[in-house]
Order: sequence, then structure tokens, then C-alpha cells
Amino acid sequence: MNELRLVQVDAFADRPFTGNPAAVVPLDAWLADETMQAIAMENNLSETAFTVPTDGDADYELRWFTPTTEVALCGHATLASGHVLIQGDEVRFRTRKAGVLAVARDGDALKLDLPQILVKPERNDTLLDVLGTPQGESFLSCESVEATAIVLLPDADAVRACAPDMKALAGIDLMVIVTAPGEGAHDVVSRVFVPAWGVDEDPVTGSAHAALTPFWCERLGRDSFIAYQASRRGGVVRCRREGDRAVLGGPCVTVIEGRLRL
Repeated sequence: MNELRLVQVDAFADRPFTGNPAAVVPLDAWLADETMQAIAMENNLSETAFTVPTDGDADYELRWFTPTTEVALCGHATLASGHVLIQGDEVRFRTRKAGVLAVARDGDALKLDLPQILVKPERNDTLLDVLGTPQGESFLSCESVEATAIVLLPDADAVRACAPDMKALAGIDLMVIVTAPGEGAHDVVSRVFVPAWGVDEDPVTGSAHAALTPFWCERLGRDSFIAYQASRRGGVVRCRREGDRAVLGGPCVTVIEGRLRL
């Protein structure tokens, strides 16, 4: 029987049971894809991250699996991997489709450097109907690691009231973000739905904020803002646009650490 280290981390969270949980499984060498997928299904979290040491322009190779599929980009599980593996000021991860991603210390928190996702206005009545948001403005990705839709709603109340038909939404192969201007301490509010990839509502989504960062920086007329993802767990993401990168900040908390037996 083989034993592997497994760490469960709440990312974009300053206390347990908030933010977005991710499992991190540090490996010495890659397991078979079907084994990693089975582990992710067993964990039943939005993502399970697997890492393998490497050299050159990165410290580790990194892959992410939802309970049903491997994904091209995952922000919160990258932040969680950095939380587990960082030794000095920065740790770098080479990915298969999203390039090299860096996680660095940022005071008591961490910051994550992701490629930005750009969208353009494109009416999608089917998506708006499935979301139950006919008043929304839809935008679809035009430069993106992941196929993404942003639906702009009039206010935070409309974001919180959004009640998608998850069965119908599962047939739309997109990461779907509903968003609006924020309230109080938060400039922006959002929720994220990805049933097509095995996650009905994601608690706090790094890759979604790689799209929200350029989207809202242009609308707010500045290069940074504070976002709140209004899921049941909830989480705050500090967002900054730096050239063609989205830099996302937030703390992490380890909640479970143990051994995975295969």
C-alpha cells in the first residue's frame, strides 16, 4: 500500500470553513491520470491539486482536477499549493496550458499571478434564460485559457438572488460568472457556476477573478479593487491588473493534513 501526503487548505480565507477548500497532494512523480481523477472524486472538492518537483523556470509542475475532469486553470488551488509548498519568498508552478504561475508572500497573506482572461460583449439569450437573469449583459471570452462568460447584473442583490437551472447550465461548457458593483468595503461582488465541469457553485474562484480583474479595472478606471464572492462560504479577493496579468491576493488556512492510502 502506497501512502501520499494530502493537505486540505481553505484558500482566500482568514479562518477555517470560509473561502474555497482545495486538496493539495505533493508527489515525487506523476500518478496515472485515472488515479488522480479518482482521488479528486474521492475528495469531492472543487479542485484537487497535484504537484511534482521540477527545475528550470519553475519549482514544481502543477495539475488540477475537479471531481469529474482536469481543468486548464485553477486559482484557489494554486494559492493553496503555494501555501503548502512555499519555502522562501516565492514558489513557481509550471502548468500545461496556463504557463508558469507564481505564488509569493504578501505580508500575512499570499499573492498569485495569473494570465488575465479577456471578454467581449456577446448576447447569449440561452445563458441568460438558464441563469434566470434576462436583465443581464453577457460577455464571452475572446482571449482566455478557459472558456468563460461574464454576466453583468444591475446590483449586488441581483447577484445574490441568481438561481440558475443547474441541469440546463451543465450543458453549457463555460465558467459562468455573474457580477455587479459591490457594496460597503467591496468594490465588486460575484458568484461563479461551473456545473459543466462538475462544480455547481464554486465558493471563491481565482480563475474567475482573472477575468473580473481586467473587466472591472476598465469599468472602475483604476488598476486595483477589492472583490467579494458571495457564495455560501464567501471570500474576499484583492485584485490588481499588472500588464496582461491578474494578481490576486488573500490568506490561506490549513484545515486537514493526513495520509492518502492507495
